[in-house]
Amino acid sequence: MDLKIDECPTPLGTMLAVHDAGDALVALVFSDHAAALPAWLQRQGLALASAVTAPVARTRRALDAYFAGDLVALCTLPLHWTGTAFQRACWQALLRIAPGAPISYAEQARAIGRPGAARAVGGANALNPIAIVVPCHRVIGSNAALTGYAGGLARKRWLLAHEAEHCGISAHRAAA
Repeated sequence: MDLKIDECPTPLGTMLAVHDAGDALVALVFSDHAAALPAWLQRQGLALASAVTAPVARTRRALDAYFAGDLVALCTLPLHWTGTAFQRACWQALLRIAPGAPISYAEQARAIGRPGAARAVGGANALNPIAIVVPCHRVIGSNAALTGYAGGLARKRWLLAHEAEHCGISAHRAAA
C-alpha cells in the first residue's frame, strides 16, 4: 500500500500526517516524536513514502478548523485503523469522549467492558497513532492528574485548555 506523508503546521508544532491511498488517516504524530514512525508502520505491514508528498487538503483544513475552535472538525476525517483488537477498542472509545469532558483511564476501561484494565488502556492509548483526532489527550488520571501523553504533557495541557475554552468551561473544571 502506498502511503502519503504531509507536514501540517499547528500551534503546537509541526505534525506529520500519514494517509493511505484513499486519503484515510493512518497516523498523525508530532514531528519531534516521529522517530519511531517508520518502524511502527513496518510492523503494521505498511511502508512510508521516502519524502513528504502532496498535502491532503482535507486533513489540513480539519486541523486548521480544530485549532481555530471548531472542536468537531476532526470528526469528518476518514481513519485507517491499525493495531490489535484491544487497541482498536480503546482508540474507538476515545472518539466517544466529548471535548472539554476528560475521563479517567479507569472510566475508559469500564467503557470498553474491561473494568480492571486501566493500566492496559493507558498502554494502548500511549500507542495511539492518530494524535488529536483520536483524542487520547482527553484521558487523565483518576485523581485528575495529567498523566501520560506521547506528544508531551505540555501539549496535553494545552489541548485540554483549548477544548475547555471553546466549550465555554474553565480549564480547571475540564481537567477535574
